[in-house]
Amino acid sequence: MVRLTKIYTRTGDAGTTGLVDGSRRSKADARMVAIGEVDEANSAIGVAALSIDGPMLRRVARIQNDLFDLGADLATPGAVEGALRILPEQVARLEAEIDAMNAGLAPLTSFILPGGTAASAHLHLARAIVRRAERAGVALAEAEAGEDQPINPHALSYINRLSDWLFVAARVMNQSGASDVLWVPGGVRTDR
Repeated sequence: MVRLTKIYTRTGDAGTTGLVDGSRRSKADARMVAIGEVDEANSAIGVAALSIDGPMLRRVARIQNDLFDLGADLATPGAVEGALRILPEQVARLEAEIDAMNAGLAPLTSFILPGGTAASAHLHLARAIVRRAERAGVALAEAEAGEDQPINPHALSYINRLSDWLFVAARVMNQSGASDVLWVPGGVRTDR
């Protein structure tokens, strides 16, 4: 486990930060951008958790822990012995939970707008931030393609599946879809 006795170290004052392997990177490096986006996604999920309870809250807490695993995975370039990595089982768990939640929902007949209940709106916001984190992860994978520090493909699968999980969870938190706000294409236009 991590033990922090001092929060500031001054080692990043010059615009670099340390990775698990001991190397230092610019704070603007694609790897650090991806890590930061995952951190923001986790924070947004934490806000959503304030409106959630019961079994869904336990799933959200597990996901938040997974996102710390994902951050550690991204902070460990290359092949480091004993590195914490996202595993295929974590992706499979998300898929199983998506399938279970979706089984109780009516099929969509329209796109839905982010909203409905507070919990749903927060989950939709988290989903959008997770999508940004996914784009940052893909950009990192592309930037480091061909190097000896490839991105764990399960990390990218996890973040992709997580956005699907958040979408379905948002529908569940909208009284199993009953409070979904349907998109009406061009429905609010006015003639002037």
